[in-house]
Amino acid sequence: MGIPYLCAMSDNNKLDMFRNRLAKVYKHRQKQARRMELGCYRVYDHDLPEFPFCIEVYEDKIYLAEYLRRHGMTDEEHETWLEACLQIIAEITGIPSARIHTRQRKKMSHRDEQYEKMDKKEEFYTVTEQGLKFLVNLTDYLDTGLFLDHRITRQLVREQSAGKRVLNLFCYTGSFSVYAAAGGAASVTSVDLSKTYLSWAEDHFRINLLKDKNKYQFVHADVKQYLKTLQPGSFDLVVMDPPTFSNSKRMKDFLDIQRDHVELINDVLAAMTAGGILYFSTNYTKFQLDQPAIHATEIKDITKATTPFDFEGKLKRWCFRIIK
Repeated sequence: MGIPYLCAMSDNNKLDMFRNRLAKVYKHRQKQARRMELGCYRVYDHDLPEFPFCIEVYEDKIYLAEYLRRHGMTDEEHETWLEACLQIIAEITGIPSARIHTRQRKKMSHRDEQYEKMDKKEEFYTVTEQGLKFLVNLTDYLDTGLFLDHRITRQLVREQSAGKRVLNLFCYTGSFSVYAAAGGAASVTSVDLSKTYLSWAEDHFRINLLKDKNKYQFVHADVKQYLKTLQPGSFDLVVMDPPTFSNSKRMKDFLDIQRDHVELINDVLAAMTAGGILYFSTNYTKFQLDQPAIHATEIKDITKATTPFDFEGKLKRWCFRIIK
């Protein structure tokens, strides 16, 4: 049995506990974000077990994801409890509840669920990160379209892209690709299995006025198969952030990142120039890199170095810099 942790509405002490915790972390994170000129950042991530939320600020809006747990409340009791929480969030942040977008977030059985629509509102909002524009959707999908935990990694890619041929695999909505293009990349190729996300990535290029079709390619493909078609020396810098697991019907084979990472990474390295850099990331918390099997000259775990201030102590991904 799960622990019935969600408070009854008569228990105002727990709501006060949530209010105090949120006020403390929001004041601290908001100050850091302002200093870094960031409008999008995470405020709270399941800090208190009784309040299993992820709360992110997207400029003048809030994305609130509730992690689903057994809570022992009726639907009506839960709705009343959630409304009380929303009032506290609006009170602390100054963002009215009408601009707080709520989602319920269950544990995914496979990454393909990321591609499934949760709603059909089609509401996109333009936000800015480090001078670049991105479209976020706070209602229709499991994720918003911008992974805030890779903010530092994106900047590393921008700083190292000048004159480089850049490849972004499992590109999602193409935020790494935009950073690479903004950094002066000679070419940027974005590959994903989802036409929806590739279209979103193209929109990101459009709103950032990156329009050179000769330089920027968007490829609809199964990455495992696509890598087998590449010639040696095709790319200088590669970003690869694959799903932990995928068994999409559009793939010839299912993907298991622990099982397949050596083959994927070696296929990427085979398509790169000597000295080329691969940024490889995975959300699989139990991931173990099989370093001896990888054909690289240098491998460095940069997880800690790429952890943003708003994810310290809460980051659930790995990141490696791998040099051919």
